[in-house]
Amino acid sequence: MIPTPSGTEGDRRRGVRLGIDVGTVRVGVARSDPLGMLAVPVATLKRDVGKGTDLDEIVRLVEEHEVVEVVIGLPRTLRGDSGPAVTAVRAYADALTARLTTAGRGIPLEFVDERLTSVIANRGLADRGMSAKARRSVVDQVAAVSILQNRLDTLARASS
Repeated sequence: MIPTPSGTEGDRRRGVRLGIDVGTVRVGVARSDPLGMLAVPVATLKRDVGKGTDLDEIVRLVEEHEVVEVVIGLPRTLRGDSGPAVTAVRAYADALTARLTTAGRGIPLEFVDERLTSVIANRGLADRGMSAKARRSVVDQVAAVSILQNRLDTLARASS
C-alpha cells in the first residue's frame, strides 16, 4: 500500500482506474497507474452485442488490476446535447454495471465528456504516418487514454 501524505484529504486520485471508449464495432480500454497520474492503453476489444464477451473482458481487467473506478466516455454532440450515441453508451454502462455487480465488483462508474476524442486520436495517428487500416486497431485505445487522462487531470486539480 502506498502511504498517503499527511494533510491531504485521502487523495482521491489513488488506485487504478479503467477508461473505456465505447464504439459500435470496438471498445478501447486504458488504465491508470496506481497513483492516478498517467493513463496508458490496454486493449481494443471487439464489441460483442450478443454474448457480451467484451463486457466479460472488462470485468476480468477490473479484477486483474484491482480497479477503483471505471471511466466511460460519453459522446455528446458538439452542442453538448445527448443523442442516440449517448443512449447507446449509457445502455452499455448499465450492462457493465450489472456484470460488475454479479462479479461482486460494485465499483463506481464515472462518465466523462468525450467529444472529438476519436477524431483527435485518428488525426494524431495519421500524422504519425499510420495507415487507416492500422489505425483501426488502436484508435479506440488512444481515445480511451484521452478519456481517462481527462478524468485523472480533473481529480488532480480537485485535490490540489
